[in-house]
Amino acid sequence: MTLSSLQHQDKLQDYYADLHIHIGRATNGQAVKITGSRNLTFANIAKEAAERKGIDLIGIIDCHSPSVQSDILSCLYSGEMNEVIGGGIEYRGTTILLGCEIEFNEPDKGAAHLLTYFPNLDVMQQFSAWMSHHMTNINLSTQRIYVPARLLQEEVVNRGGIMIPAHVFTPHKGMYGNVTDSMEDVLDLNLISGIELGLSADSTMAGTLSELDDFTFLSNSDAHSLGKIGREYNKISLATPSFEELRKALVREDGRRVSSNYGLNPRLGKYHRTYCNSCHVIIDEHGVTTNGQNCMNCGSTKVVQGVLDRIQSISDRSDPYIPDHRPPYYYQIPLEFIPGLGKAKMAALLNVFGTEMNILHQANEQAIAEVVGIEMAQHIIMARKGELHLVSGGGGTYGKVKRT
Repeated sequence: MTLSSLQHQDKLQDYYADLHIHIGRATNGQAVKITGSRNLTFANIAKEAAERKGIDLIGIIDCHSPSVQSDILSCLYSGEMNEVIGGGIEYRGTTILLGCEIEFNEPDKGAAHLLTYFPNLDVMQQFSAWMSHHMTNINLSTQRIYVPARLLQEEVVNRGGIMIPAHVFTPHKGMYGNVTDSMEDVLDLNLISGIELGLSADSTMAGTLSELDDFTFLSNSDAHSLGKIGREYNKISLATPSFEELRKALVREDGRRVSSNYGLNPRLGKYHRTYCNSCHVIIDEHGVTTNGQNCMNCGSTKVVQGVLDRIQSISDRSDPYIPDHRPPYYYQIPLEFIPGLGKAKMAALLNVFGTEMNILHQANEQAIAEVVGIEMAQHIIMARKGELHLVSGGGGTYGKVKRT
């Protein structure tokens, strides 16, 4: 091992990262993500991640919008934020990566979402200018682009960008969930940097598809409100939080790597199980079955196939394979899911422990109990360990934590 590589190893430390956060509005009132909260602005996301959540690396995936780019420039010109060596923008110790989510449509198959990230605003602006010629409304989030998927990949990579298929198993706009049984039929696998699992899947479920063996998995929040930031996240070993360090981590270079995934138990995801929109029940959990197209209870064809059922239908091995590079996947229930943990108790915890990451990872049960009582402390520790009792989600409705 060379002296240089030893120095790289010595400087590594773990950082928390959530790389899929939407913007609801720009500060000028321009809508960006129609379904996103109005207070999801670039500056508010940075403040929430740094001061409340305690997340070190965030990906804001609507930075292609010209109105958002104006907000970014304002933050830089004011001195409130600074560009990071290696790519990204720093705010109070948190690095923001500039990204965008794009929808493509595969003829005769379906539509899916792709996440892209670029090292700085100049490159993002150049990419936005190119996309504006192939997109109806460059101002809005997750718009459809009218070019072949492989051409889109080339445009991203040739600009020094990173591409990651988003929530790949979900029935609405997931690569496997809505487009194809095999990703290589649609995309150049060599131009993909990682795979986002989505809220209704975990690495064990994905381990039944051999096509994914070489990829690094990511668990991200897909946040549409400030409170949802960090509901899923990753721990990543880096020298410093930056775009170039993330790029290395995704390909596991110089010791950089995703060291842990923290996500919902898939049963809490809103597309985990197949759902009948006529019966309004989750298939199999209520004794209702499907023949693949029709609900066997009412005969309706209004059936939304769940992630678990979709993976089982396309998997090429019965037992999951977990390669040596695959990080552990920890089931962790977000604090907001815990029954009885309201705003007052949450504020008291933050006043003592500073950030949600500290509550979830650092605070011990006794210290938590001194703030919110023994019963709530026990629930928080159980949430940390993924031990609370759950009711599965499906058909667009999130699963729930049962009250004990």
